[in-house]
Amino acid sequence: MKKTSEGKNNLTFADFVHKRRVSLGYTLREFCRKTGYDVAYISRIENGLMTPPDDINKLKALALALELKPESEEWVEFFDSAYIERGKIPEDIIESKLNVISFLPAFYRTIRSKKLTQEDLDKLTKLLKQKDSEDKHKHGNNQQSGQ
Repeated sequence: MKKTSEGKNNLTFADFVHKRRVSLGYTLREFCRKTGYDVAYISRIENGLMTPPDDINKLKALALALELKPESEEWVEFFDSAYIERGKIPEDIIESKLNVISFLPAFYRTIRSKKLTQEDLDKLTKLLKQKDSEDKHKHGNNQQSGQ
C-alpha cells in the first residue's frame, strides 16, 4: 500500500481489489467460486502481477463482483486506480468540458524540470480535495432543498 506524504492511504489497484474482497469477508477461493473468476487470475491481479483489464466491460464486471455501487466514491476510486496502473487518463477526464487535457503538457514540463516540490504537490492536492469537498457539500444542499 502506497502512502502519500499527508499520510493517507493511496491504494494501488491490486491493493484495492484485495482489500475490498477481504472486507466482504471472502477468501480468494470463496470469492472466485461465487463470482466465477479463475483463482489464478484474481490472485495475479491482487499481487500486482497483472495489470487491470483494458476492457471497460471486464473492469465493470469486476467492480460489480466486488459489490461496488455504480458511481459511488469507491467505484470511481476503483476505476481511477485501474487507469493509473495502466498509465492512462480516465475517459471522463479526457471528455471533460473543462479541457483539462490542454493543461497537462505544462504540468508535465513543470514536474520534469523539478520546479514543483513535494510540498507544492501536497498543497495542490489539498486545494483539489478542498474544492471537491465544497462541491459535494454544495451539491448535497441543492438536493436537500429540492433544487
